[in-house]
Amino acid sequence: MGSAEPLREAIIASVLERASRNGGFVTRADLVFPMPDGDSLALVDRSRGIRNPREMDATLSVISSPDGPYADREVAGGLFRYSYREGSINGDNAKLRRAFELGLPIILLRKTRDGEFVPFAPVYVVEDLVEQREFLLELDASVRFLGASNPDAPERRYAERVVRQRLHQAEFRGRVISAYQTRCAICRLNHGELLDAAHIVPDSEELGLPVVSNGLSLCKIHHAAYDQNMLGISPDYEVRIDHKLLLEVDGPMLRHGLQDMHGSMLIVPPRRADQPDRDRLAQRFAEFVHAS
Repeated sequence: MGSAEPLREAIIASVLERASRNGGFVTRADLVFPMPDGDSLALVDRSRGIRNPREMDATLSVISSPDGPYADREVAGGLFRYSYREGSINGDNAKLRRAFELGLPIILLRKTRDGEFVPFAPVYVVEDLVEQREFLLELDASVRFLGASNPDAPERRYAERVVRQRLHQAEFRGRVISAYQTRCAICRLNHGELLDAAHIVPDSEELGLPVVSNGLSLCKIHHAAYDQNMLGISPDYEVRIDHKLLLEVDGPMLRHGLQDMHGSMLIVPPRRADQPDRDRLAQRFAEFVHAS
């Protein structure tokens, strides 16, 4: 490994730490790394989906957008197909092929909206599919070693399912918390590490789609209270606390964290398309009323 590899590890750690502080996503402004010499290194390219810093032997990051223009996609086995950049099979693709040859980790940035991404790292290039003009990326190296002699082993199938869920949940969380500007929709807490993306309608139900309008950015205590029907949200965006909980006498967390929220109004995203779907809220609020 060259001298750039400790730098690569430090960059990956910094991106994941920044994403944690934001609540699961990063912006283009976050994707700049301060170098020891006082200069800074851009972690994404302004005009390309592949970032190939001259300081490194291999690609550092790749951007994938669900909207195209490339047919990047998740496939079975905890894997992801990443399309070659247009043109020669070399060019920008050569350094990504070098990451494969050297076994170096890269950062996969899944675009969620203009200038915002959910990062996945470390990700490894495990195959160069020249005829298909695609690279095969491994999202979780642990899957490779599970059931290696039997691809249909239950342990491997379980691990693959966990990887898929983690990918989808991470993207959902990043989109939702970004829409709420890294704040709890109930108490306004703005520490991304303490925020979750709560489903209004669970993803196990027909309407439980992973769309922002079926999500709420909630701090962990309000998420847990919402899941346990100790807290409800009406279709008119009013926060309600279970009446039995309102009668309890306990410490300041109960009083200020829950009881004082009764009757307050939900903070909603500025974009109308991101605001909580009232029909979904009504379905979930009916469950809260019934439980109370």
